[in-house]
Order: sequence, then structure tokens, then C-alpha cells
Amino acid sequence: MIVSVLLFLVSLIGAAIAMSSPVWSDLILLAGPSVIASIFILFAEARKWINAKGRLPSRSIVIDGSNVMYWHDGTPRIECVQEAVRCLAELGFRPGVMFDANAGHLLAGTYRSAKAMSKLLDLPLERVMVVPKGSPADPYILKAAREMGAPVISNDRFREWARDYPEVAEPGHVVGGGYRQGRLWFDFDFDLEGKGLRAA
Repeated sequence: MIVSVLLFLVSLIGAAIAMSSPVWSDLILLAGPSVIASIFILFAEARKWINAKGRLPSRSIVIDGSNVMYWHDGTPRIECVQEAVRCLAELGFRPGVMFDANAGHLLAGTYRSAKAMSKLLDLPLERVMVVPKGSPADPYILKAAREMGAPVISNDRFREWARDYPEVAEPGHVVGGGYRQGRLWFDFDFDLEGKGLRAA
């Protein structure tokens, strides 16, 4: 934006000089088109800036990967988590995903590390976690959500953790979802039409 403003000002000064003195009149051949081009560039940059300002800021959201992977037909599928990540990102969220240690075995018959899962989900490693073996993912999910002030995507109601994490009972903190007629939906309390998704 700054560069386009400077280009416009320099072009305008050049045009003014060309028109003020016969000695510099040939400069108008360069300055005139430059002014016109810089106006188009300036408007394009301004529109991008206004559109960016109009968007909602990216908000963190925690996906319970070990729950979401069962959403399609009760069979564990990484594609369910991939689609959830993609759709939530399109809605302006910044998704992070947490899995139980056995998620890789359920999906592919072998252990999958956070690095392997991050590649499958096309997410940075710092936004994917496979919890240590023998530990449930639930407290990790709820702790991360609390620290980030983020909702959780899961059909688990986390009732056994409600004493330590009472926020799970608050509306909108745990957001369910699934598939209806092959389409992914989330139980958000706002309209998702036009995004290829439907609220419940």
C-alpha cells in the first residue's frame, strides 16, 4: 500500500513538472500514463486492504481428532478430520487437532506421530498433537481450549471432566457435528449457508 501511494505521488509530481514548464513537456509522455497506472494500482491495493480489515480475525479452535474421525459412518477416517480442518479454516478459524495415541493404529494399523499426522492434515506441526500412550486426549484438549479461549469440535460432551473444566457445559464451548446426506455440518449458532456447510 505504501509503495503504491509513493508511486502515485511521484507520478503526480512528474506530471505537474511537465505541465509547468515547456522545457519538461516531454516528461508528460512518461508521467501521464504513470499517474493513470498508479491510480489503478492504488485502488486495487485499497480494496484488498478494506476487504482484509472487514474479515473476522482468525480464531483458534481445537478439534478432537479421535472423535471427528468417526463422524462419517462410524469407521475411523482421516478424511473426516481433513475436511473439518479445511472447512473450519475457510470459516476463519485457526484449527489445531489433538489425537489419542492409538489414532494411527485405528486409521492405518500403525502408530502415527504428530509429525505424520500434521503432514496428513496439511497443518504446521505445532498445531497437531498425538498425546502420550496411556493418557486420554480429553484433558489435553480441554486444557488447550481453556488456555486459548477456544471452542472444541467434538461430539463428546466431556461429562467426566466437567468438574475440572466446567466450561464444557457452556453453550458453544463444545461444538458437535457430523455428516448429513454426505455433507459436513457443525452445530454452530450462526448461519453457515454459502460455505458448503450447514448448522444443525
